[in-house]
Amino acid sequence: MALLGAPAAEAQGVVKSQHGDWQLSCDTPPGASAEQCAIIQNVTAEDQTNVGLSVIVLKTADRQATLLRVLAPLGVLLPNGLGLNIDGTDLGRVAFVRCLPNGCIAEVIMDDDLKAKFAAGQQAIFVVFKTPEEGIGIPVSLIGFSDGYAALP
Repeated sequence: MALLGAPAAEAQGVVKSQHGDWQLSCDTPPGASAEQCAIIQNVTAEDQTNVGLSVIVLKTADRQATLLRVLAPLGVLLPNGLGLNIDGTDLGRVAFVRCLPNGCIAEVIMDDDLKAKFAAGQQAIFVVFKTPEEGIGIPVSLIGFSDGYAALP
C-alpha cells in the first residue's frame, strides 16, 4: 500500500505468516546483528483512499518493551497527534515523534493494559487530523492481533 504515493518503508520485510488481518514480517535492519520482526497492518480511510496508515507492533531489541508505531501520511496536522479508539472507547491521543520522507510516525510503548485492549477488541479507529476540527477515522481490524503478537519472536 502506498501512503500518498510513497511506500511504507518501515513496513518492508519478508512476510513470514498471516494472523487474521495482521502480517508477521521480518527483516534485518542495516547494522543489526539479528532479524527484527513485527506484526503489521496497512489500511486506508474508507472515504479517502489517499489517506492510509501502516500500523506496526514490534518488540524492542532487548525484548523488554513492545512498541506500537503508526506511520501516517505527510500533511497530517502534527499538534493534534494521533487519536485511538477501540470498540467505541476513546483511549486518547499520542504525539507524532518525527516525520520521514514517506510519512509521520507516532509511537507509544504498549503496556499490558493496551495490549489487553488490542487482544480483546474487534476494531481500532486511529484518528488523524487535517485541520484542528476535522479528524479522519481510519479503521484497523484487531482480528488476529493476539495470535500475531504471540508469534513475535
